[in-house]
Amino acid sequence: MEPLNLDEYAKVAAEKLPPMVFDYFEGGSDDELTIRENRLAWQRIMLRPRVLIDVSQRDLSTSILGQPVDFPILTAPCGVNAMAHPDGELAVARATTAMKTLQIVSTVATYSLEDIADAAPSGLRWFQLYCFRDRGLTRALVDRAVAAGYSALCLTVDTPILGRRERDFRNQFQFPLGIRWNNLVPYMNAKMGSDDEATALRNFVDNNWDASTTWETVDWLRQLSPLPLVLKGILSPDDARLAVAHGAQGIVVSNHGGRQLDGAIPTAAALGEIVAAIGEMAEIYVDGGIRRGSDVLKALALGARAVLIGRPYLWGLAIDGQAGVRRVLELLKAELDLCMALSGLRTIQEIHRNLVICPDRSGKA
Repeated sequence: MEPLNLDEYAKVAAEKLPPMVFDYFEGGSDDELTIRENRLAWQRIMLRPRVLIDVSQRDLSTSILGQPVDFPILTAPCGVNAMAHPDGELAVARATTAMKTLQIVSTVATYSLEDIADAAPSGLRWFQLYCFRDRGLTRALVDRAVAAGYSALCLTVDTPILGRRERDFRNQFQFPLGIRWNNLVPYMNAKMGSDDEATALRNFVDNNWDASTTWETVDWLRQLSPLPLVLKGILSPDDARLAVAHGAQGIVVSNHGGRQLDGAIPTAAALGEIVAAIGEMAEIYVDGGIRRGSDVLKALALGARAVLIGRPYLWGLAIDGQAGVRRVLELLKAELDLCMALSGLRTIQEIHRNLVICPDRSGKA
């Protein structure tokens, strides 16, 4: 039977994938508190619907940095998609293009950013960037993204070093045979420091991720290309204000899916504060724990322009490749459409803050 919701997709994917791979995608850092709180925080927010409104016709379309999309659900920059399915990011590119939404491609994708662009030439996509100690490597990735037609850069700012992901330690995680970070292959061989693939990859991250990245780095990145810059991993209103001051045109409210600092504030709780801090000075997006169309509706009501999903599209990819990704997006879109109708809403533009009732800081509704 076809899975009826995203949690059922996760259960089927868990049966299909090797445990080491499933845990790599599903797991978080330390006690995985933030993963759990990401889900619960959306569930604690209640909806106050309006009635006796003609909702026979509905329109979920919106725009992202001026580019039209059919609905405000984007695919987040998850790495090594080919561990879920051999077509990996190519399948995601084709699915998002068919659904007329936007894909964010990871630096650590299993296909090159050029091959992903070629897989769906008419699609909308951003390139997610980690900043490397070797600024020449960083510049080369930006230049390649511009040349391949990506429409924005999405700098991840919450990963100066990797969080402690105990599932991966327990499983002695290493990439399956043939899986590699193809965007980085031209730069890695001379910098790996080991012939063993698993050790070499760890060495590459430890020796090349730049833990000294600062706001000055953001200024430098803005000078590298004409592309808009989006900062992913903002949880503090103060950082949101700084992001705007340093020229970011978008912010992703994100705790890296609970994979970095365990105990970090859930994104549903951080979103409203960040919207209050910067208003419409930059577009605001959010990820983390979104599993229902009602979660999407709550995020939009709190001021997000769109949401990003990560693990759910990987489950769809694992189950049925491109078609599975598309079905996950269709399911979440259909749930959002239903929730809008039941809330008395006809367009994305009609969604406002008074739709939601948020818990106070004690957690009581």
